[in-house]
Amino acid sequence: MKKLSCHCGAVEAEINIKKFEKILRCNCSICKRKGAIMSMVKNEDFRIIKGKEKLNIYQFHSKVAKHFFCSNCGIYTHHNPRSNPAMTGFNLGCIDDTDTFKFENVTINDGHNHPLDKK
Repeated sequence: MKKLSCHCGAVEAEINIKKFEKILRCNCSICKRKGAIMSMVKNEDFRIIKGKEKLNIYQFHSKVAKHFFCSNCGIYTHHNPRSNPAMTGFNLGCIDDTDTFKFENVTINDGHNHPLDKK
């Protein structure tokens, strides 16, 4: 079990995970701006335990993906991707005992060329 929190501590979550199986960055229009390194779990393995009322949602383009951030400090904590809304992506930088600068060879998700945008 891992604990996630935003910068000001208003939002906290528990993540039922032992090891980060998939570590990635994304080059879509929002992710390239926030620059977060992320991992993923099934929605049932991610639970807000504090500050749900402090979370805001940002949606754009297809309005399927939900990007959550703290309304106090502005930190992106997690999201539900449009490619698989049954999953929760979360910001590894929000986990105190995780040093994102030590990750090597982080996979880049090509969100810039998202398959759901192809006609």
